Amino acid sequence: MPTRRDTEVILHELGAAQQGVIARAQLLERGLSVHAVDRLVRARRLLVVQRGVYQVGPLPLPRAAERAAVLAGGRDARVSHRSAARLEGMLEAHHVNQVEVTMPRRKHRRIEGIRIHRVRDLRADEVTLLDGLPITTPARTLLDLAETETARVVEQAYAKALRMRLVTPEVMQDMVERHPNHRGVTLWRQLLAASGGPAFTRSEAEEKLLDITRSAGLPPPELNAHVLGHEVDFLWRDARVVAEVDGYAFHGSARSFAADRRRDAELTAAGYRVLRFTWADLGEHRLATVVRLAQALVR
Repeated sequence: MPTRRDTEVILHELGAAQQGVIARAQLLERGLSVHAVDRLVRARRLLVVQRGVYQVGPLPLPRAAERAAVLAGGRDARVSHRSAARLEGMLEAHHVNQVEVTMPRRKHRRIEGIRIHRVRDLRADEVTLLDGLPITTPARTLLDLAETETARVVEQAYAKALRMRLVTPEVMQDMVERHPNHRGVTLWRQLLAASGGPAFTRSEAEEKLLDITRSAGLPPPELNAHVLGHEVDFLWRDARVVAEVDGYAFHGSARSFAADRRRDAELTAAGYRVLRFTWADLGEHRLATVVRLAQALVR
């Protein structure tokens, strides 16, 4: 039977390796008795996170929720879908409202507060470790997102993954070919066949303007593109049209405002037409925005 000192060492070792989260089964394997574990829970030395899963210490550590979900799911559970995409930096935190894990289809247990996806086709090379946490690879994560998320969410996640060099179009093509019956394959074939690559936006305002251009059937722009040494929000290179959605209200100082105007002047002098849109232009004046863009592109 471990001594009190031994128990503290066990808690520290397991907690340090697992984002401050420990499974009851792990403590029993290390020699603690059922009564000893229960005493630690009653003393609030261990805080219950899931049935049979505990948090060591008063405050949760980063990725503790994902670790707890994996421990609750068992040895074959893997962080996946939106949870994996957030950990890899492909999705913002506000897109994720509960932990998602993937488990073999033969397991039918339910875990409160955790969204479980049961699959037959998760291969060994489609799982990796992130700080010791089992998680689906970026390519598999993107494939899985296509069965639960909108096309635009998947496209943005793909664009971020490309910018971070987590995947390549070739890697995603291979993922599609190895899982031809996956429910996300149809969307992925469309994304991979689209010209110009996925659209990457940096803000809600850019997202709104992108939606306006697509809804109106305007030619697809380059987003956050470089021209004459400047990065611009939207660029129609052949038409020599630039659109910006971050006016003075979105910048923090008059210096930024002045820099934007100098850039506009340089682009105009080089033959580009620069259009600026306010938040109102992207909402209540949406139709007028479409007209301005269409007229500029025609000219």
